[in-house]
Amino acid sequence: MPHDHEHSIPTDLGPAFRWAVGLNTSYVIVEGAAGFLTGSLALLADAAHNLTDVAGLLIAWGAAVLAKRVGNSSYTFGYGRATILAAMLNAVAILIGVVLVIWEATQRIGAPVDLPGATIMWVALIGIAVNAGSAMLFMGSQKGDLNAKGAYLHMAADAVVSLAVVVAAVGIMLTGWTWLDPVVAIGVSLVIAVTAWGLLRDSLRLELDGVPENIDRQAITNWLRDQPGVSDVHDLHIWALSTTRTALSVHLVWEGDEGDALLRHITHELEHDFGIVHATIQLEQVRCDEATACFSEDTSSSLQFV
Repeated sequence: MPHDHEHSIPTDLGPAFRWAVGLNTSYVIVEGAAGFLTGSLALLADAAHNLTDVAGLLIAWGAAVLAKRVGNSSYTFGYGRATILAAMLNAVAILIGVVLVIWEATQRIGAPVDLPGATIMWVALIGIAVNAGSAMLFMGSQKGDLNAKGAYLHMAADAVVSLAVVVAAVGIMLTGWTWLDPVVAIGVSLVIAVTAWGLLRDSLRLELDGVPENIDRQAITNWLRDQPGVSDVHDLHIWALSTTRTALSVHLVWEGDEGDALLRHITHELEHDFGIVHATIQLEQVRCDEATACFSEDTSSSLQFV
């Protein structure tokens, strides 16, 4: 039975992280200085958000390095779930930054200050280039890697913030309405909060061993049930080993005499068609569940392969 599932191959994100950290660290220094000199809340808010991005990128980078380490007697699956924690921390950092920006902006609305619109605009234009360029470094990997998606969202969100700052600066120059600065900061922060919430939800799903969103559990169940000699599928569990690797365990009620061949076929197809890189499959002659003594010689026999 053919399948058209697409699964991206994890790539080495080391160079992307190096460039993104370097670019954003440099821009934080420039933008922060400009914000203090001009008194622009929008610039200071963007600089603070970029600072959390640098921390988030370092966390995500460290997690990606840990994920490559092999398992040991204490962590038999390795350290891949560090990438899930990194994505979660990135989401939390964004949401905390949003709350702080909105709080400060509401205070500024009632007491606007004079701002040099031209200076703000040029600094923000540099920010668009830096953040958009950093986001592009992770664009190709973010669809199949939640950790890379966290980094991508951080960079893309900052590009949008910088664009909004440019719009506010132009508005201030044309109208003299300095209240545009905090209002734009609030509006953009709310948009960022929506994307951050989605990232937090997805990372929590994986952290709680939920089935990854790109995996169709019912399709896998149907496919397993269609295999030669398989009469029943039960105790199917699918969970994430990392933001790019997925595991599966299942019991199959099966009648046949070529167990090794069947298991080789199933494990190969699970990886090729569904992106399951680690599969544990138990073959049973009769259904093994809570009502059955699974390993009693009088009731059933089973073969377990990894």
